[in-house]
Amino acid sequence: MDETLSRNILCVEDEPEMIDLIRLILSRKGFNVRGAAGGVEGIRLIRELRPDLVLLDLMMPDMDGWEVYQQMKADAALRDIPVIVVTAKAQNIDKVLGLHIAKVDDYIAKPFSPQELLESVERVFNQK
Repeated sequence: MDETLSRNILCVEDEPEMIDLIRLILSRKGFNVRGAAGGVEGIRLIRELRPDLVLLDLMMPDMDGWEVYQQMKADAALRDIPVIVVTAKAQNIDKVLGLHIAKVDDYIAKPFSPQELLESVERVFNQK
């Protein structure tokens, strides 16, 4: 589990309470979690920090998650960073589109349990 300590996760999310919740859940397992309040700050911090994983909300007022995702995939330095989409849009069609067309690494629907979040993060890191 030692490698977990060096794992940096960026949570791109427009709700500060959700960033706090994710930080609380993941920091207990030794992950280092930073928050970005929205898509514009998110893409800036992704470029600056080069996190090991991005947790990406889709519905944000300034720049939505798909736009952030597309900018990441268009940038050779960022395209290999895994992305877990975290969204309240829990319809199955969104999940299918997200995972298969965009090739996101995983998908979590809000509200999620701490266990779901941890399992998703660990699954993605174990694939790398």
